[in-house]
Amino acid sequence: MTFQVNRFDSQDSRRTQPRKGVKSRGLIQKLKHYIFLLGVGISWGIATPLNAAERITLQLGPFQQLVAIEDLETWAQTGQLPPTLTPYRSLLTPQVQQVLNRRLQLDPNLAEKFINDLLLSADGARLLDQIGGVLPDSSLDQLKAALFLAARQANGLSVLSFLRAYPEETVTINASSAIAIVLQMNRPYLQSQLVNPILEEELTVADTPEFSADFDPTVTGYQYVRERTLRLRDPDRDRSIPVDIYWVGDTSGPLVILSHGFGSDRKFLTYLARHLASNGLTVAAIEHPGSNFSWLSGVSLSGNIGEVLPPSEFIDRPKDVSFVLDRLARINQGYGAFRGKLNTEQVTVIGHSLGGYTALALAGGQLNLEELRQFCHKRSPLERSPADWFQCSATDLQEDKVELRDRRVVQVMALNAVTGHLFGNTGLAEVEIPTLMLTGTDDAITPSLEHQLRAFDQLSGPKYLLVALGGTHLSVTDRASLNEAITNSTLVRELTDKEAEPLRQLFRGVSLAFIKQLTPEAPLYKPFLTPAYAQSLSSPSLSLRLSTQLPPSLTTWFQVLTVSNQKIAIRFPTLNHGAIGTLFSPFANSPKVLTQTDCCTGQLNQIFTNFMNTYNRRLTGIS
Repeated sequence: MTFQVNRFDSQDSRRTQPRKGVKSRGLIQKLKHYIFLLGVGISWGIATPLNAAERITLQLGPFQQLVAIEDLETWAQTGQLPPTLTPYRSLLTPQVQQVLNRRLQLDPNLAEKFINDLLLSADGARLLDQIGGVLPDSSLDQLKAALFLAARQANGLSVLSFLRAYPEETVTINASSAIAIVLQMNRPYLQSQLVNPILEEELTVADTPEFSADFDPTVTGYQYVRERTLRLRDPDRDRSIPVDIYWVGDTSGPLVILSHGFGSDRKFLTYLARHLASNGLTVAAIEHPGSNFSWLSGVSLSGNIGEVLPPSEFIDRPKDVSFVLDRLARINQGYGAFRGKLNTEQVTVIGHSLGGYTALALAGGQLNLEELRQFCHKRSPLERSPADWFQCSATDLQEDKVELRDRRVVQVMALNAVTGHLFGNTGLAEVEIPTLMLTGTDDAITPSLEHQLRAFDQLSGPKYLLVALGGTHLSVTDRASLNEAITNSTLVRELTDKEAEPLRQLFRGVSLAFIKQLTPEAPLYKPFLTPAYAQSLSSPSLSLRLSTQLPPSLTTWFQVLTVSNQKIAIRFPTLNHGAIGTLFSPFANSPKVLTQTDCCTGQLNQIFTNFMNTYNRRLTGIS
């Protein structure tokens, strides 16, 4: 695809001629796409050496790998994979090859003015900041020099020409920063952003009196919390599972199990474990040895990057919980400090991210590997969120039918859960026990629409949806509970400090109230499972909502998402068509048409058009 830039106005034209300023913003947006492509190339391990640049050092956390740019150019031009790029085979798809070959064609005589105008703008400053994060050893002058030189090339500005133009023979690239650019651009994340105003408007409780109650469920209980770590060995699966137990002298109610996310550890929700225990519940936070931080830090990048998460973890994680319950049941019958404290016959599982998947699988969710394989085979890697990559690891499982349900689990809470296509379009309908799901609308790791809202819609039992408008993937955790390495390795913007405290406060109250529904105190805690309570704890930066159902209009989105093997030609309403087109086809020639694969359906066309007509007024201003 080529953009021809024919002329530019004076540097003051942005102030004196608004119409041309709009045109200039369009050019900036186009260049943004190419900076984004630079991030894509680097993040997949493909963009590499620089300057008359002959090589780059690709850095990802503690790992480094030297790659020659000549090898990358060879693959981009011929499709033949050099040996040095073999570890990245699964990521070097035809779509990535097209990205590397795309160019922004500028008139060489006007290129310098174009770059100068860009750099003087606010957009230009943000772009340079992003590129600087990708190239941490770079100076501003080096970045400018590379942009100027690459833009003046006869063959245009591209990822490869920028790298070649960089004034160093070897340059270190921070792959985490490059990946961050890509993660913020993934289509599922942008789709979730689009439904944000719908959730905010339709889940808001208007004209309600100020919420009041006789007590505050977010306050720490009066009992002293004891803590002890157990290390349980499962010889049948050759797994050692650490478990932190939190309990008090006067314990009642179900046993609470905490399951952490991928690359995390059992300390992830420590603040919650202590809060629940102080209010009379016994909590067991378990650590999954095949997907915790220790395991991740030992992974070598010499293999296939697409296999960072072992497929077996989708089976072993739920089995870890069942194994721990078996062992704790025996300990409960003993004569030690835990005698009578571990109610393993009535269990609430709280899982975050991949732990959310674990909780739903234990609750009866049925894996649908056939549908998952279809999704992973057809979906371009450039259109996947991180959670999509994780779920696609499960396609290598050998058994298509796996029974993971544990009937001792009678309640689950799935926080920012990884679901996507793991359970297909109907697998979560098997979950009939009470379920609470948390979603953050700014979650770029497990985007809300694909991974929580669609999953919530399938659930057939009693259910609650907790929505953090502006919440991110890690907002539900206290930063003090995070492993320091996890905190420092975050790839995307995370809201975890004081700004996220309203969500943590709400979750302390809601989780306690949800679990107490299994006890005689249920009526006392019921008011804290209401929309008014959640809304009362909102802040200017974080709006909080609680509901037992989705806005009916979102059902339309799920109808669209389920049609993965058809071509959809949809003409959007006059307003916002640019925003919607961006979600589905960032590089399409016409922003008004969305196309997917082979065949056209007028019925889906009408469904989507009706939806957009209904909500056009709410989406005005999204860009």
